[in-house]
Formats: sequence, structure tokens, C-alpha cells
Amino acid sequence: MAAPVVASVSPSQGPAPGGTTVTVTGTGFTGATTVRFGAKPATSFTVDSSTQITAVSPSGAGSVNLTVTTSQGTSIQQVPFTYVTSPSLTHLTPTQGPVSGGTTVTLTGTGFTGATTVTLGGVPATSFTVNSATQITAVTPPHTGGAAAVTVTTPGGTSNPDSPSAYFFYAASPSLATVTPASGSTAGGATVALTGNDLLGATAVSFGGVAATSFTVNSASQITAVTPPHATGAVAVTVTTPGGTSNPAGYVYLTLPTLLSLVPDQGPAHAGTVVTVTGTDLTTTTEVRFGSTPAAFTVVSPTQVTVVAPVGADGPVGVTITTGAGTSSPLTYTRIPSPGI
Repeated sequence: MAAPVVASVSPSQGPAPGGTTVTVTGTGFTGATTVRFGAKPATSFTVDSSTQITAVSPSGAGSVNLTVTTSQGTSIQQVPFTYVTSPSLTHLTPTQGPVSGGTTVTLTGTGFTGATTVTLGGVPATSFTVNSATQITAVTPPHTGGAAAVTVTTPGGTSNPDSPSAYFFYAASPSLATVTPASGSTAGGATVALTGNDLLGATAVSFGGVAATSFTVNSASQITAVTPPHATGAVAVTVTTPGGTSNPAGYVYLTLPTLLSLVPDQGPAHAGTVVTVTGTDLTTTTEVRFGSTPAAFTVVSPTQVTVVAPVGADGPVGVTITTGAGTSSPLTYTRIPSPGI
């Protein structure tokens, strides 16, 4: 009988600590007494048939020749089995994204060649590409919120899942509840408070698609933002975090009120004169003042407000109207002395 012939081994590589179960195919395997990986005998082996052996690799390094020995001799074919080092993951970029998944993450480390699996919190990546032995690009799968251990599996084993650098943080999607105040001038510059949930790590605040002039994340439930200039009308306010973009909350841009006339434009020093103020953009009037003194008022229309003049000293005084957009330029109202008796 002839010496055994080794034709192939599958898989043809495994981790340096050994333990890989391989299938050896060839001829003349009946009665095999030894299977060696280089100079080391297999940890164990089973002769399945005269043409197949199942063996478990011992520890080793580099590329070694696999041989089978029977009473008829030892195989002489060069059939390599390669020991590969375990992958190591050292860095993720970015380190966080939404629970919905879909974030493209760059994994940096060593030993990535031949990677078969990338997982985040035990869930396989939606897809991944091995760019080199030191870099993989993976797309995160959907996952519950919180930290998820990232692992890379290759023929050399599985990377370090307990390293602090091997975690990806799944962030919940932000939500907005209120914007206060809910309106302001088209000129921008108003400071508004946005309340909601999961606002930490906000990277953008938008008013109708225009970035806020500035913003500060006060807590997970509040952001203070300065409105940018914008055209008149209602706009959607959104907050973007690593968890995604929030639902829209409403904010209304208003034109600064303009005063055109006071009728009458004079009256006695005592209170009670009803003055009709005409102008533009008066709908959201919140205050009317004669000088520094507030006056009772009624909004009649976007162009008219009736006001009860308050008591004051004789002489001219500036009348202003304040709306959500700001305060108008003043018109002059003159208090005239009462006739002597």
C-alpha cells in the first residue's frame, strides 16, 4: 500500500492558540496514527474514512505543513495551515449614533484580514468592508439605547470586547416639546428655551432650515438657542444629536410693529382718553406704553389697537407697542394742561 496523500485542509488557517477543527482530504488515511501541524501533533483527530480526517489544530505560529502518518509512511505533499493572530480593536469613529442604526463606523486595530463577522452588542453589522489589516468600515444595525460592545471575528479569533475603546453608544432620538417664547423678530437674535428629551450631545439646532446663531445644551431636557434671521412666518425648529433629528416644534417669525398715527394725538393729563393707534403687524401686541407707563389696550385688527391713555405729566410722551417681534419706534402723544378755573 502507498503512503497517505494529503490534498487539502479546510479551513486552511486558524488562531495561534489552536483549537480549530479542520477537515483533511486526500487518500490512504485508513489506520492513520498521527496528524501533525508542522512539528506538533494535532490536539485530537478522527479518521472519518480513507479519504477524510477531522483534526483539531494545536497551538502554533506562521505557516506550517500538515501531514498524515499511517503504517505505510508519512504524506509528503506541501499543504499549508496558517496560524493567524487574534484581531485587536483599538478605536471607533464615530463612537455613537441612533438606535435606528445606519451609522457608518470606521474600526481601527490590527489583524483584521479575513474578517468574517463584525457585531455590535451581539448583533451583526448591517454590512462591513475590510479595507486593510488595520481598518474595517461597518454599518451599525438597529439596537436598543446604551453602550454596545463591538467585536471583530477573523480566522484568528475574536477581538477584545471588554476594551473601553471597543464600545459604540446607541443614542435615543431627541424629541422637542416646547419653544419659549414661541415667536420673535425676523431680525433674529432672540434667546429661546427649547425643552424636550434626549437633547444631550446636540450638534445642530435649526429654525426653518437655518442654523441657530448659537446654542447651549443645558441638560438632557433643555437647550438655550439664539434665533437666526428669517423671513416672516411659522417655521419648524429641530434639534440634531447623535441619535438623529427631533420632531419639529413651531416658532413664528414676526415683523417689527410700525406705528403710523394716534387719534387723538393729545389729551388731558388724567387717565381715560381712548386713543386709536394705527400701524402694521399689531396682531400679537403684548404691551402698550406711554413713556414708561403701561396702558390698557385692545387689539382690534393687525393694523389697529385701541388704548386707554394712563395718567401722566403735562407735555409730550412717546407711545410704543411691543409684540413678539419687539418694540416699535414711538409716536408722540401730548398731554395738555387742564384750563384754569
